Amino acid sequence: MNRRHRAKKRRCPNHKTGLMTDIRFYHMQTSTLAQALPALLGKALEQGRRVLVRTPDEARAQALDESLWVARPDSFLPHGVKGDKFPEDQPVYLTDAAENPNKADVLILTNGVVADNIADYALCCDMFDGRDEEAVLAARKRWATYKEQGFTVTYWQQTETGWSQKA
Repeated sequence: MNRRHRAKKRRCPNHKTGLMTDIRFYHMQTSTLAQALPALLGKALEQGRRVLVRTPDEARAQALDESLWVARPDSFLPHGVKGDKFPEDQPVYLTDAAENPNKADVLILTNGVVADNIADYALCCDMFDGRDEEAVLAARKRWATYKEQGFTVTYWQQTETGWSQKA
């Protein structure tokens, strides 16, 4: 367990580890979800994490699946999508359903998806399109809801050179 998690004294009885889920909002401004997601997934995989990516519908999950196959010409992001064999073996799993077949500890929510089981994950990343005013307003409401529920919430804004923590 890393120092950051030990320092947190707040407990959430629904979380598998007994620690509060960290929630990070990622405000995309310079790229699309399909362009921004591979870097976050790569970082999570480098840390030995397992990731579940939730989309609002199966068509968007399939579109992300296709984009991940070509996202990094010099490497491969191992992943599966709903309907693939052996979902439990996938380090990254894309789905539109409220499921966690790969036992992920990181949840990435896309396109305004809201999950009722955030406390089941160590980390939740809420990615939203900063060029869509409705998406920004909806993200602000989710932020307020999570804060009221006692979650640790941080805000990351995309820049030309990467991500910068703003709050």
